[in-house]
Amino acid sequence: MKSTVVEVTTGTAEAVHDLTPECGRFAAEQGGDGLLHVFVPHATAGVALIELGAGSDDDLLAALGDLLPADGRWRHAHGSRGHGRTHVMPAMIAPYATIPVLDGRLALGTWQSVALVDLNVDNPRRQVRLSFLAG
Repeated sequence: MKSTVVEVTTGTAEAVHDLTPECGRFAAEQGGDGLLHVFVPHATAGVALIELGAGSDDDLLAALGDLLPADGRWRHAHGSRGHGRTHVMPAMIAPYATIPVLDGRLALGTWQSVALVDLNVDNPRRQVRLSFLAG
């Protein structure tokens, strides 16, 4: 298995960050067929396969805001207001995804992208581990 870590700066606002270019480059470097596993080793971030750039990123953040409001209801309450919700989010948007790779190319659907979803405004730097298991 080959593995690498990608550093991502999400800033101080909620973010949906496109990881597709990094994932595609890593898969191409490995060549052949296999599985690309994308994992964020953080308790407050997730990985989503979603259409990006057509408003879906904003819709996702809005939906998460509705489901997990940034208010005072959370027992886990250190950091910014509503921080506890960022610890609940990975139960809904898992911190990993696995994508088939065929002949060194991600086998994503036409409109699918790989995205890091980060609601934690207290942690602007993230790591993403990419692992390739050859088939």
